[in-house]
Amino acid sequence: MKGGAQGHRCRTISRDRKEAQGFIKVILGHHASHGRSLPWREDITPYRVLVSEFMLQQTQVERVLGKYSLFLQRFPDIHILAEASLRDILDLWQGLGYNRRAMNMWKTAQRVVDEHQGELPDAQDELVRLPGIGPATAGAIMAFAFNKPVVFIETNIRRVFIHSFFQDRTGVRDRELMPLVEATLDRNNPRRWYYALMDYGAMLGRQLPNPNLRSAHYTRQTPFEGSDRQVRGRILRGLLENGTLQAKNLSSHLEIDLDRLGRILSGLEKDGLVVREGKGYYLP
Repeated sequence: MKGGAQGHRCRTISRDRKEAQGFIKVILGHHASHGRSLPWREDITPYRVLVSEFMLQQTQVERVLGKYSLFLQRFPDIHILAEASLRDILDLWQGLGYNRRAMNMWKTAQRVVDEHQGELPDAQDELVRLPGIGPATAGAIMAFAFNKPVVFIETNIRRVFIHSFFQDRTGVRDRELMPLVEATLDRNNPRRWYYALMDYGAMLGRQLPNPNLRSAHYTRQTPFEGSDRQVRGRILRGLLENGTLQAKNLSSHLEIDLDRLGRILSGLEKDGLVVREGKGYYLP
């Protein structure tokens, strides 16, 4: 059966030097001709990589391009970011969505300043202890900020390996991909290799039906319009513009019922994005 044969072939690539070299040649060849020029790939510093990786979590590159340089102009180093107010950070973050990422980046900056003398750790086990940094973000920071040969998977990397080695399979798990990522990793220049993988994955995303649909970890995102995510963003914009607002004013302005608004406000309060005082809500 094709699926079984394909799966067996995937498990043995680490011992199939010719196949691995062919795959590497394709990826690097595409990168040589079509590699993306992105601002966070220039003048690389750990702080610039940190900012870009937080922004790129669950967000398309095109949207980040519109904010990244502006953010660095306003907060040029980790000390300035750590000392800024959350209000100022959220104000500039508007349009990127998932505002909790901005808060986590702010808290991470404070932790790095307080606990690491302002120097971003270059060890994965230390990075994942920081707010909002999971294994994928930690791996990306290790590779891009420090050029360390770590093994990690994110959306574009997953897309490349599923497309290349699991064309006849569904329900592909990351644990099946990790040996392939490790077997093909350029340990002398992991930064360039991961750039190449991500550029190839971005190309696949534009030109083909999404290979990640065949991942066991794929979840379809619910529509943004009318979602709680949209309401959360509108609440934060309202507070940025007006300072303190009462729930009844927000309910009227957003045209949603008080029960739903109360639930969403409770979530924002729990996340630390808003503070309640009496009947009013404001940004911390």
